[in-house]
Amino acid sequence: MTVFPHLWLLAQDTVPTAENLDALFKELTWRSLAHAGLTVAIAYGLLTAIQSFTTAISEKVPRRFRLIIKQSVPFLKALVLLVAIVRLLHLFVNPTGSNLLALTGTIAVALGFAFKDYISSIIAGIVTLFEGSFRMGDRVRIGDHYGEVVNYGLREVRLRTPNDDTVTIPHNTLWNEPIANANSGQLEAQVVTDFYVAHEADLELVSELLYQAAYSSRYTQLKLPVVVVIQEKAWATQLKLKAYPMDARDEFLYQTDLVLRVKQACARHHVPYPQMGGAAAAEAVGASGE
Repeated sequence: MTVFPHLWLLAQDTVPTAENLDALFKELTWRSLAHAGLTVAIAYGLLTAIQSFTTAISEKVPRRFRLIIKQSVPFLKALVLLVAIVRLLHLFVNPTGSNLLALTGTIAVALGFAFKDYISSIIAGIVTLFEGSFRMGDRVRIGDHYGEVVNYGLREVRLRTPNDDTVTIPHNTLWNEPIANANSGQLEAQVVTDFYVAHEADLELVSELLYQAAYSSRYTQLKLPVVVVIQEKAWATQLKLKAYPMDARDEFLYQTDLVLRVKQACARHHVPYPQMGGAAAAEAVGASGE
């Protein structure tokens, strides 16, 4: 009790006693129970329908509207839950100011002790929803996990990884985990593809081949810039091709297409590749892991 003095005082002041329980709650009847069950069933059905309907519709509309539809899902779910909670309170609680204060205090103290992590996840989810760190359809990295946000629930967010795994991450882990967002609500996300050539290679020629590969790919969003960045390594020259696919979902198909085009062009022009010994190979492995 001494550890949480404020919560204990709140509990003492707000928890209803046996004398005023009758004033706090309405009379329990079969009709009210039936209405409560119907409310829960309708809410569950609406939540399921929202998820299924928006997912189906978002895949059929033009690509530029897909993320707009998906980003409405968390707000629609929150609205359904809010209406259901208000309806249940109306069925069982006498809506006076003192009663609502007593009930709120009791629930807050009970849940605070019994479901601390669960409540923390819900609060973190609400905060993240309005902060806009990421939205449905975004491609994000949370800690060690990377993928598309496919579901935003009351307690957790779900990512679909490039390996088609579904990763469930509780919202309260977002308090301490870095979040990297590749597209921030936009349809396009920058894709960076690394290439390595020998030091004696003609860099102007190789750079031109990279630009040609990007501009000739059917995945490239031509309205956005294509950039080639060159960095010198001890064992090779690194070229980073930065470009945008028209749809962030095509990230890995796009990378594959770029690599095939560049490799074919380099073979036609006999571009030399680095010859790596043991030390150079170890450095290359370390660089690829960064």
